[in-house]
Formats: sequence, C-alpha cells, structure tokens
Amino acid sequence: MNNAEALHPATTVPVELGARRYEIAIGAGLLAEAGKRIKPFLKRPVTAIVTDSTVAGLHLDALRKSLAAEGITSRAIVLPAGEATKSYRHLAETCDELLAAGIERRDIVIAFGGGVIGDLTGFAAAILRRGVDFIQIPTTLLAQVDSSVGGKTGINSPHGKNLIGAFHQPRTVLIDIALLDTLPKRELAAGYAEVAKYGLLGDASFFAWLEGNAQSLFAGDAQSRIKAITKSCEMKAHIVTEDETETGVRALLNLGHTFGHALEAATGYSSRLLHGEGVAIGMAQAFRFSEKLGLCARGLAERAEAHLRSVGLPTRLADIPGDLPGPEKLLEIMRQDKKAVAGKLTFILVRGIGEAFIARDIKESDVLAFLAEEQAAR
Repeated sequence: MNNAEALHPATTVPVELGARRYEIAIGAGLLAEAGKRIKPFLKRPVTAIVTDSTVAGLHLDALRKSLAAEGITSRAIVLPAGEATKSYRHLAETCDELLAAGIERRDIVIAFGGGVIGDLTGFAAAILRRGVDFIQIPTTLLAQVDSSVGGKTGINSPHGKNLIGAFHQPRTVLIDIALLDTLPKRELAAGYAEVAKYGLLGDASFFAWLEGNAQSLFAGDAQSRIKAITKSCEMKAHIVTEDETETGVRALLNLGHTFGHALEAATGYSSRLLHGEGVAIGMAQAFRFSEKLGLCARGLAERAEAHLRSVGLPTRLADIPGDLPGPEKLLEIMRQDKKAVAGKLTFILVRGIGEAFIARDIKESDVLAFLAEEQAAR
C-alpha cells in the first residue's frame, strides 16, 4: 500500500501560485496521519513544531506520535497562548529556538496552532536562514478559514496589527475539523466571523446558506463544517491567486478589518476582544457606515448584524468591556492600517450582501462623524 492509499479521503483545495502551488487538505482525522502527509515534503526526517501552551496540552503528543511513526524526529517550541505572542520578543525567541534545534535551510517548520502561531511561525520561517519552508496545521476555525491560507505572516507593533511581516507561502495546509471539538465556544464563534465574512464580501448565496446552517456547524456537524471551511478556503484561494501580495482585489478579504484592527489595538490585543470579535464588530460597522453613506439599501446592516449576533458575536462598541479611546484616537490608529495609500485610508465597504468593494476616497471627516455616532450609542 503506497502512502496515498494509506490516507483517509480529504477534500482538497488547490492554491494555484505557479512554482509555489500548494494544496489545502480538509477532513476529520488528519492529525493522526500528519506524519504520512508531511513526510514527502521533508529532505531529511527532522522538523520543529511551533505551538502554544493551550494546543500543546491538548494535541502536541498526538502530532509528535504521528511524526515518530514515520521516523521523523521533532522538537517542540511552546509559546504562550494569546495575541500578545505576536511580538518582536517572541519572534526572536522562536528564531533562536529554531536555530538551536538545528533547523537548516532545506528543512521544514510546522506551525501548529491558531492564527497567532501561524502568523508568527510563518514570519520566523521567512527570515530564518533567509527563508525556510513551513507547513500549517491550524487548530482554530479562524486559522483554518483565513490565516493559514495565503501566505500572510507577521507580528504586531505598538503602532498597529500585522505591520511587520512578509508574504511566505506554506508548502501545504492540513485542516483537521476534529480539532474544533476542543475549542471553547467563544473561540469557535470568533473564527466563524471569518466564515461569515466570505459570504458578506462576495457570495450572497453562501451567506444565505450560513443563515440556515450556522447552528449545525456550531453543534459539531461534520458535513456543515467541511462545507463552510471548504467554501471559505476556495474563495480565499481564488482571491490570493489573483492578487498574492494585496495590491488590488485581495484587500476585499479585509472586510471589517480596518475598524476591527483599530479596536484590537485600542484594547491592547488582549482577551477583552478576540480578533474574530473585532472583525465581527468591524463588519457590522462597515455595513452601517455603507448605509450612512448611501452606498447600500437600508436594512442590510440589520440583517448582517442579526446573523452575527445569532451565533454570539459582538456587533457594537457597547459589547466591548471597559473603556475605549475617543473617535480621534481610533482614527489615528486607523491611519496606520497597512492598506493605507499615500496617507489615505482604504475601507472595504458594501453595496449589498456579497457585494463588497474597495473604497479609497472616503473623507476622514465622515469616518470621524461615524465613529462619534458609534461611541454615542455605546
């Protein structure tokens, strides 16, 4: 029996980037066969796993056992869990640990965790020895449908989120939907915000499907999860193939992120506001702002917001615990957004459900007035 025959069937989504083409495998039980799936990529049977303390406690032994079964030795680098780990300090620590582990230029590093670990590990791989390969095994819904696909890697800065990084594509992505069973509901909901994003930005029929099937996804239905994850990955892969380095259409994937990233920075990248929660509020704000500017019909913001709230996501500034800075400070944070061009903000706004577009001509006075209204409603 050859390696391919020994593997369980998985849904495969290709990311067509020429010589850097790779595939996303989606299914249940993939972690147990990670060794078989990773071995063909290795030049020698050695790897390093970067993970966080939460994932390590739940799943690290299973991954290392799978690798060992294929004769692959591994060293684990366990970092603190949480957004604050996407920092200069932990990037330096990770690079030093990888060098101490003897990782060579032809070796492969495994990112085993959520978006924080994937972003940090990918960036470390991009700069280690001027570039080593890495593989993504995302353990959260958010990472499975968004951050593990497309090659964006990086860390945060006091000036804003994801401002230091590189485009560095993985060799493959292994998505085991069974790992979602150990996610707290809050984390699952935060990841679902990115699933809903794909419908809201580019596929009204997918959003309608989500309105009717979100609860089965949350209840653990495997087919609902595979369909939602596959559709999300297909949409992202298509956009990434068109615009790998975000000079054009890829910016659409940032629906809700200009507002959301500013709120994450304002809350100190803490547990007060998870990334997906910031995106949920940001998407609701993008719809409300679009309505205010007369870009879309009235009632669409209410529909988008109602669905996000139905799965337990926040949609208003009032949903964020604690104090927030004023509109002027939030606008100042937004000016550091990586999509800004010539000092002007770029927003992803909407003309309808599934009809997002890139807006580069929004007046700051309109943004400020909108933020003031949002805070007044708090």
